[in-house]
Amino acid sequence: MVRFAARDDLARVNELRAQVHAVHAEGRPDIFYEESGPELKAYAENFLTEENKALIVAEREGIICGFACVELITKPASITCKERDFYAVHEFGVDKHLRRSGVGRELFAFIKADAKERGFDRIELNMWEFNESALKFYESVGFKTYRRYMEFEND
Repeated sequence: MVRFAARDDLARVNELRAQVHAVHAEGRPDIFYEESGPELKAYAENFLTEENKALIVAEREGIICGFACVELITKPASITCKERDFYAVHEFGVDKHLRRSGVGRELFAFIKADAKERGFDRIELNMWEFNESALKFYESVGFKTYRRYMEFEND
């Protein structure tokens, strides 16, 4: 089952977010702190309370095993780009013990339906290049790269 989260779900969501943070801290220790602090825990609460944001959870047998932090964004026009609306997935994660079991696909199906219901025909996210399993998942559900960030280490 996939649904919008309630305040009582935050503790479990933050346990899952800590798992995702650990993947990032291991993959890029030069960028991410080893531990997730209290600010990281407070971040998810914003998706329950702020307008145009939502926290979505997936459950199996009454236990939350996946989550997504999403936002409805209108990006204003600039001198080079047109105004555009999109449904942004800021965070997405599945319990490490249940990955590749269909939870992510169920969660994404809910996201697609919610975006469509709200009138958004574009869903966007960004991810870290080292996270190959996430890239494979996102590509498997239809995401395509349209922009790339690059870095040069000037030692």
